[in-house]
Amino acid sequence: MSKRILILDDNQDILEIVHETLAYEKFDVKSTSNGEDVMPLVAEFNPNLVILDYRVAGINGGDLCKQIKCHPQYKDIPVIIFSAYINHDDELMGYGCDAIINKPFDLTELVDKVNGLIS
Repeated sequence: MSKRILILDDNQDILEIVHETLAYEKFDVKSTSNGEDVMPLVAEFNPNLVILDYRVAGINGGDLCKQIKCHPQYKDIPVIIFSAYINHDDELMGYGCDAIINKPFDLTELVDKVNGLIS
């Protein structure tokens, strides 16, 4: 059975590229551009990994990461945070994420980090 990945990014172009890349790598991918959808999708989709954009309208990816990591049922799900804010890695790691990918990013780096966290 293929591993499930949930992606949040409010940039539709990035969302589509990441979705297509990971689907091509044989992952079962769900994506959303709305931060409010993340926790219900985590419950419904039961992902093996979550990728969150740090800056999205409404709630930020760091707060969503913290919600996932503080939830007894989801705390072991690896979380990657996308960020265009260079030199904020320490701050982002404070949310409990397992990895950070700085934008712009290389798709090979993305696939390598995903495989490293869930294979």
